[in-house]
Amino acid sequence: MAAPTRGQVLSLLAAANNHGDLAVKTSSLKQAKDLLLSIDPSLAADLFPYLLELQSSPESLVRKLLIQIIEEIGFKAAEQSPTLISVLLTFLRDNDEIVVKQSIVSGTNIFCSIFEELIVQFQQYGKVERWLEDIWVWMLKFKDAVFGIALEPGSVGIKLLALKFLEMFVLLFSSDFNDAEKLAAKGIRQAVNVSWLVGHPHPVLDPVVLMSDANRTIGILLNLLQSVGSLPGCLTIAVVNWDSWIKQVQLLVF
Repeated sequence: MAAPTRGQVLSLLAAANNHGDLAVKTSSLKQAKDLLLSIDPSLAADLFPYLLELQSSPESLVRKLLIQIIEEIGFKAAEQSPTLISVLLTFLRDNDEIVVKQSIVSGTNIFCSIFEELIVQFQQYGKVERWLEDIWVWMLKFKDAVFGIALEPGSVGIKLLALKFLEMFVLLFSSDFNDAEKLAAKGIRQAVNVSWLVGHPHPVLDPVVLMSDANRTIGILLNLLQSVGSLPGCLTIAVVNWDSWIKQVQLLVF
């Protein structure tokens, strides 16, 4: 089978952007994604700007699919990855709930992956590549934006995902938290934790700052527990479920 060409990818992206049939749009975008994953990273990187034109697509399903594709191919061309990841912040303010939800879900997955990669690179090579540092800067901006969503009025479904991000943040950055089952349920490897960094200065990750942020996040969740009676039903259930593990984390970090 002949290798996919730049023209083939551009043709599919044009169909995803301009065709009048939504099914054709989504099918073309999925095919373009498969081709981008199969070609040389440098060629794929050259095509990313055309892929990102879809962020202004009027169809929410296309924008949602774009986010999923960014999550899947975001690290294929390292130098272009920060540009792709930065789009997630734009989608956090999308006018369609399904797009915002997907941005939080994909951003959460990327956040965990980047944190793990930062630790692994430093432990293996004693340094961190610049593109990874740049992505981490965007991830911190993403974290701040999601924290804001969790605390402001808005869609219950969106707030629930934002609060789950807060929970994940506590799990990652509370030193010595070792609930393997809880970590696995969140897609986090038990070994990957801020405790890896204690006593080993990292060029990008400051464990003192990160653990301090985790402590503040626990305070946010505790405040939510105190106001649980005023929350919508599904949020109430989620917050109550945090109670036992928050107490366990408190024993470790306070």
